[in-house]
Amino acid sequence: MASYSSSLSSTSSSRPFPLAGGAAMMALALVVLCLVVNPALAVATGSCDDLAAGFVKVELPESDFAVQSPYDVPVEQRYRYDACTGVRTFWVYAGDKPFNNVTTTNPRTEVRLRGHDYSSGVWQFEGYGYVPSGTSGVSVMQIHNENGAAHATAMMLHVYNGTLRHYSGEAVEDGIYDRWFRLNVVHDVGASTVAVFVDGAARLAVAVAPSASHYFKFGVYVQHHDVSPRVESRWRNVTVYTKP
Repeated sequence: MASYSSSLSSTSSSRPFPLAGGAAMMALALVVLCLVVNPALAVATGSCDDLAAGFVKVELPESDFAVQSPYDVPVEQRYRYDACTGVRTFWVYAGDKPFNNVTTTNPRTEVRLRGHDYSSGVWQFEGYGYVPSGTSGVSVMQIHNENGAAHATAMMLHVYNGTLRHYSGEAVEDGIYDRWFRLNVVHDVGASTVAVFVDGAARLAVAVAPSASHYFKFGVYVQHHDVSPRVESRWRNVTVYTKP
């Protein structure tokens, strides 16, 4: 984790300009109105740590969010994007078909971030996730390797009975249900390491098998045990950063 410690710096807050009584009341009213209209904004702006320091933000047009969902039903029956709130909702049923009629993989509704496969440098996924209670036996985020790789994934984060886990093993975060959490996943390709942060706190550091290339996925992908009949996750403010 030492290589990431320098990223965990706090940003200094600046002193606001003093406001006259009426102006101050108006400013406060506007802030309250924003949070009432979109309370998730409080989550997005409530932390002072800056895990993106030293990284460059990657532009992600909507066309880069490629949805994979059961091939035999319309996408809108398993995925919803609310352009007003920026929330993407993914759900799938344990008995659903795979995302195409060739693969035998388990049901999923996921976004595959298209056009940003990487093979070197340091890459970071950031997103605000929400897993409703009852969802279990599902991957909600993964670093996928290129097709045909010896290992399909470099890292997966699963949810089992309210706990976020590294695959089905080490606990990353307990009490994950029914709350927005900020997830940062940092992949140092050269060092073959992945670090996971939840709400700015370091939660996991693992060595991963190297592969020719990688890409990020998020949503819901049914796993092999403790699976609920229906699984769901929601995501907003998904961002990708990189540095050479």
